[in-house]
Amino acid sequence: MPSSRRTFLASGAAAGVGLAVAGGLPSLAQASPARPHPPVKPGNVPFPPLVDDPEGILALPKGFSYTVITRTGVTRLDRGQGTTPSDHDGMAVYDAGHGRYTLIQNHEIDPGAEFGVPHVKGTVYDAGAVDAGGCTVIKTDLAGRNLGEFVALSGTISNCAGGPTPWGTWLTCEETEDRAGDKWEEGGRSGVYQKDHGYVFEVWADGSADPKPIKCLGRYSHEAVAVDKDRTRIYLSEDADEPNGLFYRWTAPHGVKLGPGVLTRLAPNAGVLAAMQIIMDDGSVLPDVAYLTSAQLGRPFPVRWIEVPDRDARTRSVREQFADGQVTRGRKFEGVWATDEGVYVVNSYAWDEGDLPADAAPHDGMVWFYNFKDQTIQLVTYFPHQTQSEEGTPVKYTDITFDGPDNVTVTPWGSLVLAEDGSGASHVLSTIPGGPTYAIARNQLNDSEFCGPTFSADGKVLFVNMQDPGLTLAITGPWEKYLG
Repeated sequence: MPSSRRTFLASGAAAGVGLAVAGGLPSLAQASPARPHPPVKPGNVPFPPLVDDPEGILALPKGFSYTVITRTGVTRLDRGQGTTPSDHDGMAVYDAGHGRYTLIQNHEIDPGAEFGVPHVKGTVYDAGAVDAGGCTVIKTDLAGRNLGEFVALSGTISNCAGGPTPWGTWLTCEETEDRAGDKWEEGGRSGVYQKDHGYVFEVWADGSADPKPIKCLGRYSHEAVAVDKDRTRIYLSEDADEPNGLFYRWTAPHGVKLGPGVLTRLAPNAGVLAAMQIIMDDGSVLPDVAYLTSAQLGRPFPVRWIEVPDRDARTRSVREQFADGQVTRGRKFEGVWATDEGVYVVNSYAWDEGDLPADAAPHDGMVWFYNFKDQTIQLVTYFPHQTQSEEGTPVKYTDITFDGPDNVTVTPWGSLVLAEDGSGASHVLSTIPGGPTYAIARNQLNDSEFCGPTFSADGKVLFVNMQDPGLTLAITGPWEKYLG
């Protein structure tokens, strides 16, 4: 299908929202496998104001443009597989050489969807999960042309986020705990799951995949994953409530170094899966992240890890295997992204009844940095709660008032890009840990969330998804001027 491109010509300067960290910032590095970069210094050039799109899709600053690469139900899959599935979510980009890129994209779909991921021979995990989630592989270039798309993984459920590996594959996460024998019904269709769900799967950049769950990483409502530079540990987030989800660390068995295909060959009980405990000054465990606020920005807290008793959740969900106060919980542990020094993890929001303990502080978003060497975690970005979030009513200053950060990525220059999934207008955000946050794109089409932001290693293209109506976008412009 032909691509559509819009270029924006307005000018001016935008104000940013951010709460500063007292003290030094954590060192930042570009997402693997690229080389690390020096720490970001606050006070970089602010992005110009966003300019409305004549096509009504994506507001961008002056000098930036976008291309629509795929559209749900419109662009065609290769090999007669049908049309592009819906509910684009987490995504990674790989350099394919000769000015081309490969995208691996999640589709967060439950069974019976109008545009589910079709079951293609060799890609199917659960034949009972019909027209459900999975992954597609997209070929594109600097111009954002659609050079083909095909199914890499199917028969999975609600593939939300995930994470790229240092060896050039994609780990895709099921955000569900459905079991074999559970029934599903949607749009007059019904079925029965033949296998358990709630696992992580591995997909290769060439689109090949072994539809085998990585059971050693646990079975729960997975959100995102990140692998450390030594390839011996994986950090995982859980988007769940009642009780709230956890942040996990999996440690490989002694002598095992992760690489292509290693995870799928490990035994279901290989390594150690453990949940995070944030330790307070008196040695107690912080029961929920919402007890910390902007007053603690930049302060490192010691972290300990407590082993999960039954990672496959045979009788109880993993998070329910811990008593309150034994682990540190958080509403909506979302995006995770690793650097050489540590890993970022996002809590999207907590303000509604049941989202947080009654005596904790409501918030509209938190970004944390866990330091591998020091084994500490610090709050680096904080969005205070606004009552408008509760009603979804418009705020007065749309492009400087933010809530609901979700997916996160580290840019080639060391700053962060966040995708909003909140109330009101949805944005793609640039944020400096401990510094300001700027809007770099706004969904002008509807209130759908952005998902899967990821930069090409050369820093030329920011790829991002708009989940509804299902668009994959390539955004180009003078990125280094504002992020470098």
